[in-house]
Parts: sequence; structure tokens; C-alpha cells
Amino acid sequence: MTRIFSSFILLGALQGFIVSVLLVSSGRRDPAGAQSKRLLAIVIFLLALCCLNLYLFEQPALLNTPIGNLLSALIPLVIAMPIGPLFYFYIRSYVEPEFRMSRKYRVHFYSVVVDLFQHVAALLFIIGLITGLLPQRNYHFGDFMDYYDQYADIPRWLSLVIYLCVSARYLKRVGKTAASGAAGGTLGGPAAAWPKTLLRVFIAFSILWLVFLIPYELPRYSDALINRFDWYPLYLPIVLLIYWLGIKGYFISYRPAPGKNPAARPALAPKAVEEAVLALKKAMEEEKCWLDPDLSLALLAQRCGVAPKTLSAILNQHLGKAFNEYVNEYRIAAVKARLMQPQSRELTIAALAYECGFNSLPTFQRAFKSITGLTPKEYGQKVLEKTANS
Repeated sequence: MTRIFSSFILLGALQGFIVSVLLVSSGRRDPAGAQSKRLLAIVIFLLALCCLNLYLFEQPALLNTPIGNLLSALIPLVIAMPIGPLFYFYIRSYVEPEFRMSRKYRVHFYSVVVDLFQHVAALLFIIGLITGLLPQRNYHFGDFMDYYDQYADIPRWLSLVIYLCVSARYLKRVGKTAASGAAGGTLGGPAAAWPKTLLRVFIAFSILWLVFLIPYELPRYSDALINRFDWYPLYLPIVLLIYWLGIKGYFISYRPAPGKNPAARPALAPKAVEEAVLALKKAMEEEKCWLDPDLSLALLAQRCGVAPKTLSAILNQHLGKAFNEYVNEYRIAAVKARLMQPQSRELTIAALAYECGFNSLPTFQRAFKSITGLTPKEYGQKVLEKTANS
């Protein structure tokens, strides 16, 4: 039976790796949902890594060797702390297709140090032994690794639960604004089913993890629990979760994009359109909302006092532009104006892009060439030549 379970866990790990690659590659073909697909791919990949770690742990021929012990001490295969924030940002990017990860969100992933600490400590320990900084004696470092990994599961579980609560509050808030017709989110109708179902499944898993974690963290019951059940009560559900996420998550990413069926929406009143356009121009030209690198359709709609779907319809049907195209025109115009200023020529192209609202240099370069027909470098050289000739 143990061999069957072990094979099942290995197959789950392989499934996770394959689906992760498929999600990332499908994101390249469909840029609109690329970010949410990448985030889901990373979640599945990390779960698959955990399964691979357990499978290797159950193979004495692989680990009970000097090289096997060295590799297991240095290579982190259990990286669970980022799963919570990745889950939240996946939910958010699914609900708000215009949401973009920026540098300010990196702080959510600093907790990965909990997963990496023991491996960094092992590397320093080995370096100390090799260089002679540590005298040759029995330090029981393996016991430290085992105890650390055991008690590190507590912050791992807490991290997941905290971000599940944050995700639940986010979905609740977005659901309320969608029901009232106010701005602030794009979740509604069939699109609401997937993130809510996903949240329920992960909450159920966190409860199962807690049931396993309590006796595991108690020294009196820890060894008895592992000797009797091993890790299968926790990892078999993880494998099922990988299969479910792989199948459901892959196909759900092909949901129809909003705004593709204009006939399904009633026509907007001319007065409402006029008021919304005026509010939009005020937000962009006076308040300069485009300077916010995290500006999304939902945030801009909130500043304009309209629903996101209404703003999307106005942009598409009345201004003839997509949201990103509309916002990037303001940002590119600002970059072009800055390039004309001598004091700005000392800045790098990346610095100018970030100061004008872009949160990614590749995104800026693509947008700049799409609008001007030139790369930023070519445009800058053209400005210098024009200035020199005048």
C-alpha cells in the first residue's frame, strides 16, 4: 500500500509540473490573462515540489547516501510560505484582469525566508566545516534540520490561513460593490463561481492541515502519528488538489473576456456617457491617475464614480480604445515630454518609465513602440538630433 501511495504522490508531482508549464505557455498566447495563469502555475508548481520532496524522502536508496543527504540539506523543495500570498494575488488578478503585480507587493513574499533559512544554515555549516572555521565534532545538525522543519509548519499554516481570510474579505467586498452597481470590482455572475469555489477548497484543506498539524507539533504524539500514518493524510489530498487545480484551473482560464458581446448590454444613455467622459478626463488630466503604476480598470472606475463595466464600454464603444491603450497614451506622452527636457536626459529610460506610471520596462517598451513606431532609444536619439540641429 505504501508503494501505491508513493507512486500516486510522484504522479501528482509530475502532473503539477506539466500543468504549470502548460499554464505559463498558454499565458503567452493569451496576454490578457497571462498574469493570473502564471500565479496559478506557481501555486501548482510549489505544491508539486512538496509532493516530490515527500516521494524522495520515501526513497532510502536516494537519500540515505552522503550525496543524497547533502542535496536534501541544500536544495529547498518545501517552499510553502509564498502559497498564501500567491493565492490572494491569483484571486485578485482573476477578478481584476487589469491588476498588475508591482514592486510594492514584494513584501508579501519576504516570509519565504522561513522556508530557506535551514538550507542557508546548512550551506554555512558545510562551509564552516570545509574551511576549518568549525572544529570537527558531532553537532547533531541533522536533528536541528528535522526540528526546524517540523516547527516551521506552524508559520506556514498561519500564512495560508491569513491570506485565505484576506481573500475572503476581498471577494466579499467586491461582491457587495458588484451587487450595488458601484465601482470597485469586476466580479459577478458566472465569473464569481471559480474564485469562491477555489477559496472554499483551500479553506477545507487548511482545516485538514490543522487537524494533522496539532498532533504533529506535540512531541508526545508526533512520532506515533508519522509512524502510523506517515504524511499521507496530508499529501494525498494535496495530490488531489493538484489534479483538480490542473484540470479546472487550466480550462477556467479560457473564460470569455468581458466586453466581447456588446449586444448583450443595453445602450448607455448619452448624458451618462458625457458625464463619464468628463469624469474620466478629469481623473486623467487633472488628477493624473495614470501616474499610479497599479492603476486598474476598477480603480479608475472608482475615481470616475462609475461601474467598471460601464467604463469599459465607454472606452471600447465611444473612445475606441482598450483600457491599457488609453492609459498608456498618457504615460507615453509624459515620457516624450520628459525626453524633451535637458535635465531628464541624465535619467535612464527605465527611470523615466517608472516615474511616468509604468511598472515594467518590457511593458513600457512595447507600448512606446506601438504608439510612436520607434523604440525609446531611437526616439531619444531623434530628439537629440533635432535639438542639435535647432
